[in-house]
Order: sequence, then C-alpha cells, then structure tokens
Amino acid sequence: QVLPVESGGGSVQTGGSLRLSCTVDRYSRRTDCLGWFRRAPGKGRWGVAAITTGDGTTYYDDSVKGRFTISHDATMNTLYLQMNNLQPEDTAMYYCAARPDFVCSRALVAGTGTEFFYWGQGTQVTVSS
Repeated sequence: QVLPVESGGGSVQTGGSLRLSCTVDRYSRRTDCLGWFRRAPGKGRWGVAAITTGDGTTYYDDSVKGRFTISHDATMNTLYLQMNNLQPEDTAMYYCAARPDFVCSRALVAGTGTEFFYWGQGTQVTVSS
C-alpha cells in the first residue's frame, strides 16, 4: 500500500560514488520485481537495474554493468543502488519502482519501465566532469 521513497542522490565529480536507497513495501510474501530507472536530460526514462526479491537474480543495463550494483534488504524493506565510478553521462533523475508478485527478466530492465506498478518521486544525481 505504501509507495516507494528514494533518497541518497546528490552531486559528485567524475569517478565518485553514491548509494541510493529506496524504502519499499513487502508487496508479496513470495517474490517481487524491484528496479531502478533514470531519466536523463533530453532523453526518455530507461532501465538501470532490476532484482527479483525471491531468488536475488539481477539484471543491468549495459551502460552501468560493472559499475552499479543493485541489492535488496528484506529485513529493512530497502532497495539499494550502489553507484561507483560515476560518469557525467549518469546524470539523471533516478526512480525506484516495483512490480508486485512478479519475477524480473532482462526485458523489464531494457525498456521504459511501463511494466512496473509503483514508483517513487525520484532523486537527482548530478556528475560533473
């Protein structure tokens, strides 16, 4: 019933790190698909990463693979996005999203996120060169 709430955004220099957090509800007693999406200036929303809470399977957009890590703490009902080696191209508004009672797939992160039902308000990440 509670919508996601993001935090942790800010301004960093190229090569810096940030960790985004998102308070999420336990939508299903078995499994949910949780994801991070971003909207860069002049571009549409696109997937960053997703995780299936039931088995921990993760998916990443090619642009962040090896630099970002998505994780979920079931005890704290918190979704995280650890972002390392940030680049100016990562500057965007970041949103967390949830699809209850669902298993993630590569297709869900390779898109605009229309498959997700619940969205947070967004947190801004700015990376300067």
